[in-house]
Amino acid sequence: MDLEEYFPLLMFPALLLGILSGFPVAFVLSAVGLLFGLFGHYWLDIFPMTDFGFISSKIFGVIGNVTLIAVPLFIFMGITLEKSGIAEELLGTTERLFSRVRGGLLFGLIFVGALLAASTGIVGATVVTMGALSLPPLLKRNYDPKLCAGTICASGTLGQIIPPSIVLILLADMMNIAVADLFAGAIVPGLLLVLGYALYVFIQVSVNPSLVPVAIQETDTRASLREILGVLIPPLILVILVLGSILLGIASPTEAAGCGAITALGLALFRRKLTLQTLREISERTTYLTAMVFTLLFGAQVFAVVFRGMYGDEVLIECLEVFSEEEALLFWLVMGFFFLLGFFLDFLEICFIFVPVITPMLTQELDMPAIWIAVLIAINLQTSFLTPPFGFSLFYLRGVATKSELSTMDIYRGVIPFVLIQLAVLALVYAFPELALSLPRFIWGSN
Repeated sequence: MDLEEYFPLLMFPALLLGILSGFPVAFVLSAVGLLFGLFGHYWLDIFPMTDFGFISSKIFGVIGNVTLIAVPLFIFMGITLEKSGIAEELLGTTERLFSRVRGGLLFGLIFVGALLAASTGIVGATVVTMGALSLPPLLKRNYDPKLCAGTICASGTLGQIIPPSIVLILLADMMNIAVADLFAGAIVPGLLLVLGYALYVFIQVSVNPSLVPVAIQETDTRASLREILGVLIPPLILVILVLGSILLGIASPTEAAGCGAITALGLALFRRKLTLQTLREISERTTYLTAMVFTLLFGAQVFAVVFRGMYGDEVLIECLEVFSEEEALLFWLVMGFFFLLGFFLDFLEICFIFVPVITPMLTQELDMPAIWIAVLIAINLQTSFLTPPFGFSLFYLRGVATKSELSTMDIYRGVIPFVLIQLAVLALVYAFPELALSLPRFIWGSN
């Protein structure tokens, strides 16, 4: 084997070792890129030093990318909704609304998870909020711990696929897809996941009624129509304003995100939850998350410049072209690769590092529609987000649930059926591409 030819591929295991060592991912990306670039130039003579000059232009290109401005705005909107107590009131009202239906609280969780996903697009905050607020009353009513854990984790991760998802925005930017097209392509698969979750809970409740009690307490009061509308209208306003304006072509994703952020502030002010201290906390959290996203992206530019400067992308494509005769096999190998990456890396690193390198082979060599591939990657990453033992969603729930309430094995066993539902939807969208392509084509005439 020619070391010079395959040397760029060693950047990936070096990156994984650096991440596992505990160093910040953004700095590991930059360090691996710089070290391999220097080694490739001075010892192997396969990397021209002049290529380092592309790094600054790449970084300034990221800073000037109008689409990426939507990321901090959506983060700001989601955190504002969290701080304003809308999520808490949604959970409280759905508990009262469904409390007299067998398994009704679980259906309420799925509904709230979908609505919060369409309002905020932030997964970690949704899982933590839903776990902290809904788990105690669920267990108090003697709901099955495993079924509760699985429903909370699965519903909380819907923000990965249901627009306006930050994952979709980043995938669209990395794959040169219009954000509006990708949002439209993700709607039907996202609704299929919601339907699959609800169907599974319904079957479980019907086959084994002992998993959930008949929710009857004389002190329970049904939520009035006024209360229901009071908590449903604010997130629905945001969904219509943000997602509706994007899909109807009224506003760009960045413009819609700005309107959503201002509306979220207005809702918090109207609910008398917007104090100077709250505004400071929202701003600090938004700044932290935004800095993390863009620092990762800057590090990814260093990594990518060196990797491509040593023709690593061409080497990787040559390695994978061994399977080019078997399109399905190649596709599922790539999906399996992304799935395994999801165990160890956050979606940000995957989007910034691996998507630009690997997806061109699927979209160009195999002529697969970019929107379809992006939706499948989003579902795949959401699945790895749920899969034991490394799924990030499981860690979020573990962090808010005491061991006396919920054991780690309860969480693992509870999410497995939902992981299988995710895989079933992934296979369904792969078998029927129109599930992801028909809506963008109907709205925009996209391919």
